[in-house]
Amino acid sequence: MTSEKNCHLEKEIKDLQLLAERLVSYGQSLGADEVEVAVATGREFSVNVRLQAIEDLTEANFRYLSLKVIKEKRVASASSSDLSLETLKDLMKTAVKRAELASPDDCAGLPDSVEPYVDPASLNLFDPEIAQLEPKEKINLALQTEKIALADPRITNSHGASFGTSEGAFILVNSAGFSGFYKATSCSLSVGLQAGDTDDRVEDGWFSSKRFFSELEPPEAVARKAIERTVRLLKPRKIKTQSVPVIFEPAQTSWLLGFLFTCVAGTSIYHRASFLVDKLGEKIASDQITVIDDGLMPGKLGTRPFDSEGVPTRKTVVIEAGILKNYLCNTYAARKLNLNSTGNAEGGGIGPNNFYLLPGKSSPEEIIASLDKGLILVKTIGHGLNPVTGDISRGAFGLWVEKGEILYPVSEITIAGNLAEILKSIELIGSDLKFETAVCGPTIKVAELTVAGE
Repeated sequence: MTSEKNCHLEKEIKDLQLLAERLVSYGQSLGADEVEVAVATGREFSVNVRLQAIEDLTEANFRYLSLKVIKEKRVASASSSDLSLETLKDLMKTAVKRAELASPDDCAGLPDSVEPYVDPASLNLFDPEIAQLEPKEKINLALQTEKIALADPRITNSHGASFGTSEGAFILVNSAGFSGFYKATSCSLSVGLQAGDTDDRVEDGWFSSKRFFSELEPPEAVARKAIERTVRLLKPRKIKTQSVPVIFEPAQTSWLLGFLFTCVAGTSIYHRASFLVDKLGEKIASDQITVIDDGLMPGKLGTRPFDSEGVPTRKTVVIEAGILKNYLCNTYAARKLNLNSTGNAEGGGIGPNNFYLLPGKSSPEEIIASLDKGLILVKTIGHGLNPVTGDISRGAFGLWVEKGEILYPVSEITIAGNLAEILKSIELIGSDLKFETAVCGPTIKVAELTVAGE
């Protein structure tokens, strides 16, 4: 059955690649100087259960085509889920006419080079086992995860458990001679829980997300971690406003890195909407900090052979031993900044590949033991991020530590600081880097942040 599904996908990819090539030629025949056609196709499944009942279930095939035409440096785009040739030809005609009405932009255009070629097979992105999973098995994974969690007497309610899979292909053809595709899969399992009564209710959860089903954490592990993370927040205390060292758990390091990504993205730089404008070559972080964007790590969630413009992905060192080495760019941002694309085009913008902080040698336990008095940051809420200044202010939950021992949970606090200062004051970096998302980092210890409480 699996080989049949895979053969069907292979045939579909070839047919869609031919369709895209025909459409590119058609666009050129209408007078477009440059044409790009992208197609995504595949299958998705998701199930959400709550209190052992299915709340919603989706299983669907998807097909989506987008095109971009450039005429005399004027750009127009269009998209369709109807992939009949007649519809797409009409779409192309309209796009070429619209391009003629647009304003010219000297930075518009396809990439100058799409070398070197990266073999998609070498990146290990597709798991045929995911196609074998039956819907009943997928549903049971979610039900089982929630059931294990609810069996713990300290858990009083569930936000639900979810399991999802995706299998498909991305195809890209352009008039500069690029014609390529890659297949990819992913799967994820998660559960959200509540503990405590009405006056003392806390909530948290856990998830696992991978390209290969065999690498996914099993229901027991996801449920156990979700229980542990939730019950440790029971009976929180309030604390007085003070400036103390703060330990970021990996999930919190990840959002901090997500903020950093926004600040090093070429779009933010050419709009001058980042505190890192004009900082290439300068020391912006402690010597311990090395941040990398790498699209070529086999099997990882942010891995792909080429970006959404056909530019090969690569390993780009963004910060090396504290020095800002590179901004991350698509073709347009690179031209605006007189740089080269780093293979980070995503849709019409810039996105991460595998964007991560290089791990250190300290275990999370050693980092906690080093804390004389301070906070372990476990969860944040709200927005409060300003890339122009680097300022951070977010509602938070955490664990209070004194003399290397966790004493009690704390709530109703706000953490405040500045990303520029945080990068310079990271004292310890954990060894616990796990690639559960495209943007990720290990545990870190920051010398001082303001924790606003009572």
